[in-house]
Amino acid sequence: MDFDFTPEEEAFRDEVRRFVAENHPGTETPDPGAMKKWCEKLVERRWIGFSWPTEVGGGGGTVLQQFILKEEMSAARAPSLGFDFMGLTWVGPALIRWGTDQQKRRFLPDLLNARSLWCTGYSEPDHGSDLGSLQCRAVREGDEYVVNGQKIWTTLAHRAKWIFMLVRCDTDSSPSKVRGITCLLIPMDSPGIEVQPIVSLTGVHSFNQVFFKDVKVPVGNRLGEEGQGWRVVMGALAHERSGISEATEKVRHLEDLIELARGSRKNGRPALEDASVRRKLASFQARISAMRLNGVRHLTRQLRGEAPSTETSINKLLRGSIEIEMSELALGLQGSEGQCEGDWQARSLNFHGTVIGGGSPNIQRNIIAERILGLPKD
Repeated sequence: MDFDFTPEEEAFRDEVRRFVAENHPGTETPDPGAMKKWCEKLVERRWIGFSWPTEVGGGGGTVLQQFILKEEMSAARAPSLGFDFMGLTWVGPALIRWGTDQQKRRFLPDLLNARSLWCTGYSEPDHGSDLGSLQCRAVREGDEYVVNGQKIWTTLAHRAKWIFMLVRCDTDSSPSKVRGITCLLIPMDSPGIEVQPIVSLTGVHSFNQVFFKDVKVPVGNRLGEEGQGWRVVMGALAHERSGISEATEKVRHLEDLIELARGSRKNGRPALEDASVRRKLASFQARISAMRLNGVRHLTRQLRGEAPSTETSINKLLRGSIEIEMSELALGLQGSEGQCEGDWQARSLNFHGTVIGGGSPNIQRNIIAERILGLPKD
């Protein structure tokens, strides 16, 4: 494997660094006005949806250029590439792969011009991360589906304009749990949709539960064929889990943790000089490096034109464990101050969303065991 970049790719990296130096608003979470200006600059350069094909309005950037763009933005602690994380991460790629020409014309321009906001309807009560057991049902009546059921932990449902949603269309007793699952694109202002907030331990409202009662959805809003929803969403989730940008994020968190250890005391000396603390920091560094290299392996598969691999579940699993252990070490270093409000406290209380979102650790372990190691299910 060749880890060197071409002169053209290094020139693009320099371009990204210059852009960030000139346009960074000074925080990762700028106010709405500053974020709007940031997105306008990104749109001008076609860096939102940068790796999408030019024929659908994307920037036509290569996979490696997209990697460089995300890596440099994350390393510089720059704001996100657009408002709509879920739309750009899942919905857009799924539309490009499975959408009709009409659906692409309708939805992709808003995604590329920072005018959209999507949420995703996956998890349901009593089923957790077992996506194949979802029960929210859609019954076809002529040119419409009538949807009834409930979704939970739906991020930004209270603000989103659309929901990228999985429903069950079949009523048979097939042994395949994924048979009959269908993907629908539903406006959040549709009659019969009710959104109820779920407030986190830190008082933040990002999660919701969403109820659907006789919600009518045109058949033209189905993404892919009926019963094909599992394939549509699994491709989207694999796209999310490459793990390279998450590894860069963890490098930044490790830098913060090292600074905290440098300024903390343990047994009367700087905590950074303590052998046990240094071992933990070294372990984080090694695991984060492994995350990045595994992400590069995923990147290599993309460059070869190969299908997304279940190996991306490794990064999802690593990310969750690192998130928890880093927060625990940080709070321990802070001692009694760890009971006060702060960034590490917020991370500690909010790690559940990072760890569980997109598939819980047990689900990831099952995927690794069955699809990578070839272990039997029983």
